[in-house]
Amino acid sequence: MASLSGSWRDAYKGMSSDNIKGLVLALSSSLFIGASFIVKKKGLKRAGASGLRAGSGGYSYLLEPLWWVGMITMIVGEIANFAAYAFAPAILVTPLGALSIIISAALAHVILHEKLHTFGLLGCVLCVVGSITIVLHAPQEQEIDSVLQVWNLATEPAFLLYAAAVVGAAIILIVQFVPQYGQSHVMVYIGVCSLVGSLSVMSVKALGIALKLTFSGMNQLIYPQTWVFTLIVLTCVITQMNYLNKALDTFNTAVVSPIYYVMFTSLTILASVIMFKDWDRQDGTQIVTELCGFVTILSGTFLLHKTKDMVEGSSSSGNLVVRLPKHLEDSNGFEQEGIPLTLRRQECTKSPRPMRHLILPQDGLEAV
Repeated sequence: MASLSGSWRDAYKGMSSDNIKGLVLALSSSLFIGASFIVKKKGLKRAGASGLRAGSGGYSYLLEPLWWVGMITMIVGEIANFAAYAFAPAILVTPLGALSIIISAALAHVILHEKLHTFGLLGCVLCVVGSITIVLHAPQEQEIDSVLQVWNLATEPAFLLYAAAVVGAAIILIVQFVPQYGQSHVMVYIGVCSLVGSLSVMSVKALGIALKLTFSGMNQLIYPQTWVFTLIVLTCVITQMNYLNKALDTFNTAVVSPIYYVMFTSLTILASVIMFKDWDRQDGTQIVTELCGFVTILSGTFLLHKTKDMVEGSSSSGNLVVRLPKHLEDSNGFEQEGIPLTLRRQECTKSPRPMRHLILPQDGLEAV
């Protein structure tokens, strides 16, 4: 027992002050971003009650103060996330983004009265357990005292090879696959987002380190490398957001979100391991434990997204209850997620349990 408590004390002592700062900023970021989704949704509902809904092309939400509160909250969260990369390794900060999903789901259950399935609760628990595992075994942040040091890490052969492979793969996807398969294969858009996103995180971390050193009295803005990193951040983020919006506009959010989280986080960790050599300062046990924590978070994220539109229980006759997302149809008879309603109805009729009737309530389609 004494040895166990000693190991826990060693784990806590092992976290550097920079890692603790990065952890606090990452947790704050998840809190603000998760809450912002709920506040913005409340604002959208309030604006939709008095004007044209955003999903129908309206912009009345721009006049709704509550929506702006949500937007400002999200901006604060993104700034905290940006700052977290300046203090802690990406292998610690990036996976913790899953906590914003938990916060959003919990607040939606309490504030918006959206049902959270039992498996959704299990997904939340798995995300928390995985996050704690990663936090306790995360590598120490490398001591860096100049942006030139980051530039040297970024121009080493291993990372240059990775960056060239990422840029080449992204160009091939954009030129060859997006025109033909972008509207039918979710992996095309998400592949571009994830590949470019891994480079954007490395550039964001470099820029964050430069600003941290500048604010501490060592001006890094005089180096052209700082502005090169800034240009890379802008280019990557614009590209990333462009194709992420295309993916969200074309495919179901419940499909896009977990796949994007898995690919983006995996590639970001890989890029950080190559560029900042995070695992060089750890033994095999710590690395395997971190990977187990990451897989646990992935499992929880998948469960949470997979069950977010499910409802507890069934009818007295044991018939299956299927609830589809709100505001399904537009004027062309298609869902907002891009899936024809006829396909949904075909899926319902193929259910092994007979359906007695269809009910079309105001907020969605239920098959009973």
